[in-house]
Amino acid sequence: MIKTAIRFVILAMFLASLVAAPPVISALAAGGGGGGGGGGGGGGGDPYGSTYTSTTPSSPDTKSTGTTHKGKKKSDKQSSFDDPGFAQGYRAAYATIYDRHDYANAIEQLKALGQDEHPNVANLIGYSYRKLGDYKLSQVWYERALKADPNHVLTWQYYGLWQIEQGNRDQAQYHLSRIAAICGTDCEEYRSLAAALEKPPGTGLVY
Repeated sequence: MIKTAIRFVILAMFLASLVAAPPVISALAAGGGGGGGGGGGGGGGDPYGSTYTSTTPSSPDTKSTGTTHKGKKKSDKQSSFDDPGFAQGYRAAYATIYDRHDYANAIEQLKALGQDEHPNVANLIGYSYRKLGDYKLSQVWYERALKADPNHVLTWQYYGLWQIEQGNRDQAQYHLSRIAAICGTDCEEYRSLAAALEKPPGTGLVY
């Protein structure tokens, strides 16, 4: 009888500990502006980049709080990152770009992933071509990224920097408005492009 009572007490304590324990959630981070080399292109954020896919864009003056207006990430985009092989290859290419600044090799690494239509991949290929000075190919890849995901905010930022470097400040301003509609005016992508637009024309960008 005593043994049975002890077993019930132990079982009750075990169940109580399960209820009290915080759930462990395993998820890939999809960072803010720093992602994919966001912000100033420094690569200090998560390599998966920002994938805002808000179906109801926030107003341009919306301020971000602790949680930015990311909306739902598209499942097909996320599924690629769930593939360990893809994730490892993408991270390697990301490091090649932002740690070693070896853009030519990064392009080869990104293309080898076989996911050219993935907006994160296409955007980084476009970024790499821009850093190599090939603006024509860079534009092709930025357009491809936006075709895959019209709300890919990091591409709007990088493409906006492309526009500034080409002297198309009105177009860059349009890109800034698109970013504001997707993630508000307090996200890193907006602040970065806005800062670049505030610089005098002809100023060399380091992004």
